[in-house]
Amino acid sequence: MQPADDARLHELTGQLAETLLGRALQLVTAESCTGGWLAKLCTDRPGSSRWFAHGVVTYSNAAKQRLLGVSETALDQDGAVSQSVVEAMASGAKADDPGVVTVAISGVAGPEGGTAEKPVGLVWCAWALPGGRVMSAAEQFAGDRDAVRRQALVLALTGLLSRLGEAPHTG
Repeated sequence: MQPADDARLHELTGQLAETLLGRALQLVTAESCTGGWLAKLCTDRPGSSRWFAHGVVTYSNAAKQRLLGVSETALDQDGAVSQSVVEAMASGAKADDPGVVTVAISGVAGPEGGTAEKPVGLVWCAWALPGGRVMSAAEQFAGDRDAVRRQALVLALTGLLSRLGEAPHTG
């Protein structure tokens, strides 16, 4: 996956806005490595309050626990960049609200912080949908910090669109 430019990120966000409005759903974001960038993309759009509820940036493990209900056990056993934690982030952000979909993002954006098991560029995304379904996916991205974060945003946006049954527009 190539890093997206701003125009591509805004195009995907616009497509998501149309999809959510058409389904009377609202989005909540739970971000770590993207630092609120997804929420910014959403709120850059005029009228976003009709489909964007709120975003939470939980960069520290303590914040993931306190604000999203991620268990200390999951963080200790699997680490913040893991399927169990990102799914817990998505579930915690959704808080059983049937009119909300969530996207959670956690990764190693670099340039430091990577390990053999979790190298720089590893990003996990999870999506919590109506009906309690939570799905996740991981990707290994190349490039510098900005490139990894941009690719993470594309994964988050296209992943949610496809899980809502929408084919992301190609740009």
